[in-house]
Amino acid sequence: MTQWEKLRLPLVVAGLFVCSNLLISGVSTYRVGVGRADCTGPPVEIGFMGYAEFSQRGHGIHLRQFSRAFIFEDELGERIVFVSADAGMMGHAVKRDVIDLLQKKYGDLYRFENVVLSGTHSHSVPSGFLMSFLYDIASLGFVPQNFNALVEGITLSIVRAHENMQEGRVYVAETEVADANINRSPSAYENNPKEERMLYKDYTDKKLVQLKLTNNEGKPLGAINWFAVHPTSMNKTNCFLSSDNVGYASILLEQEMNPDSLPGQGDFVGAMAASNLGDVSPNVMGPKCEKTGLPCDLLTSSCPSGTGACIASGPGRDMFDSTRLIAKRIFNAASKLLRSKKSREIRGPIAFAHKFIDMTTATVPYYNRTNERSEEVHGCYPAMGYSFAAGTTDGPGAFDFRQAMLTDTTFWNTARDLIAVPTAEDKTCHAPKPILVASGRTTFSYETQPKIVPMQILLLGDFAIAAVPAEFTTMSGRRLRKTIEEASLEAGGKKVKVVVAGLSNMYTSYVATPEEYAIQRYEGASTLYGPHTLTIYLHHFNALMKAIINGESVEEGPSPPFEDYKQITLSTGVVYDGHPFRMYFGDVQEQPNESYTRGETVRASFVAGNPRNNLMHEKTYFTVEKQIGEDQWKVIATDASWETKFKWIRKSTLFAYSDIEFEWDTGLDTDEGIYRIQHFGYWRYILGGTYAYNGTTRNFSIS
Repeated sequence: MTQWEKLRLPLVVAGLFVCSNLLISGVSTYRVGVGRADCTGPPVEIGFMGYAEFSQRGHGIHLRQFSRAFIFEDELGERIVFVSADAGMMGHAVKRDVIDLLQKKYGDLYRFENVVLSGTHSHSVPSGFLMSFLYDIASLGFVPQNFNALVEGITLSIVRAHENMQEGRVYVAETEVADANINRSPSAYENNPKEERMLYKDYTDKKLVQLKLTNNEGKPLGAINWFAVHPTSMNKTNCFLSSDNVGYASILLEQEMNPDSLPGQGDFVGAMAASNLGDVSPNVMGPKCEKTGLPCDLLTSSCPSGTGACIASGPGRDMFDSTRLIAKRIFNAASKLLRSKKSREIRGPIAFAHKFIDMTTATVPYYNRTNERSEEVHGCYPAMGYSFAAGTTDGPGAFDFRQAMLTDTTFWNTARDLIAVPTAEDKTCHAPKPILVASGRTTFSYETQPKIVPMQILLLGDFAIAAVPAEFTTMSGRRLRKTIEEASLEAGGKKVKVVVAGLSNMYTSYVATPEEYAIQRYEGASTLYGPHTLTIYLHHFNALMKAIINGESVEEGPSPPFEDYKQITLSTGVVYDGHPFRMYFGDVQEQPNESYTRGETVRASFVAGNPRNNLMHEKTYFTVEKQIGEDQWKVIATDASWETKFKWIRKSTLFAYSDIEFEWDTGLDTDEGIYRIQHFGYWRYILGGTYAYNGTTRNFSIS
């Protein structure tokens, strides 16, 4: 074996991993691949992940979920994979099973170390896939159908990217996005050191960072756009499955680059990926008291008695309009970057490092504001504070909880202790957080929240992706980027451009700075491992980056527990479907009008089976079709299109009758002509088996 061949191989010995590509400086070309696949979860009856609102259960689709995969390979054969999926976050078991499927097909080409799976963090997509009791509680436990939908869709997107590999180039550019985000916890942010805050002009990161992939002729193949914003334009009253603002921004970008293509189709793949969005809201009109419209209390996000909850909204007239406006602002910035001449080409080798850390036993040095080592700090057993139950201004909580709660109550402590009792050490470790949920001390059959977390860096030339399994606040993300940048220079490497890829590989709630943690707003109360959670992350990411630069081995660390067989599933499946007398599945209950003018909404309803019988991946439950010739029809919209939505309605529980109501919002630019709507679905027979059906409305005109 030649020296060059030796340098091409990662060293994997006794659980150690080292990537030695950075010993070679001549890498200048890449092979790249992009892929996209449908990963929509069950759109009805399953609780959504995000607001932890039990009443928020799916009853239809507004926007489908997609997984978007990007593969990079240098001329020495090293590969990295980045996936952005329209999911609330990512689960360790999802990644584990994706890697397992890929290895059955490609050997050890794709591994934990070189693959990052990131969720966009939409709050309007199904839950029940994380295999952690507290996170799956909104869906009444584990939901195998949603778990499998994510695993299969993400895997397919990577396979498609693998099969589309070609020689190409990679460019990085950035721009600012105006009026698309605000800091929802400014009082906590302001507790960070003033000298640190003065380094930044805004309370949130306004920059959108774009990684553009092209072929050798310069044709764009795909783009990853990292921007810090919560996909919470759709509020907690929404029950339509939706990828929210960033999901719609992705669709807009892809449809612009794939003219005449339907959502989810076309060669160009464009992702809007999560970053350090922890304290970042899209509701730019800010929080107001629900009944008076007056500002809320800045520290506690509370309102005077009788004036309603403290809720943020905007910039639109309702949540759909706000989603559209925020999405278009993000899309416009990404679209301009794609055509910009200011992008910088990335060159250099590919490298990566990955490690699992037990946060409950981690001990690291802490440096004070003058950068002097002051003490050793350690992580805590997972616990959620009182302000966690207060929710956020994007989705307020219940009862008498407020943000910034620093004291506990006998009543809630008694309720807490019925589930798990925090130890005296827990209380000291988490101070000043008053513990509401001692999740690390529960005795359920499986974990309530993770204790072992993954940390990972992908390095593409001088571009670093820091994959974190949580929602980092604005300042936490800034400190992480700075730490990795400095680590590269201290190890003798280049100055690197760092992006934070949030909600990657696992979910462990929030990471606030120690100063923000002291205020105990929602983000601090949801920082699982105590006030020095961020300190532990910074220490280990510093070490990971230096190991990459120096070609040193990294201990893989303890693996998260395998608890698939322990999962509790209380969400029932579909037993059977029925239909009214003298009607059949697919029959039209309500026909569209004979004619419409542009801008009107077309409505129709059908006798239907339960949409959970078949998730229609790579297909659609509905099509809007335009007549283009005698007996010839062209599909112009699907259930993944912004202008459509459908709602499933259970008419009778005993007889299992269901209807689906479909809406299509025509626009002022909708073509005149003759149209029809088709519905496709499956019904379940009481003695077993599912069977396809479809129905078609009468023709109608638009003028």
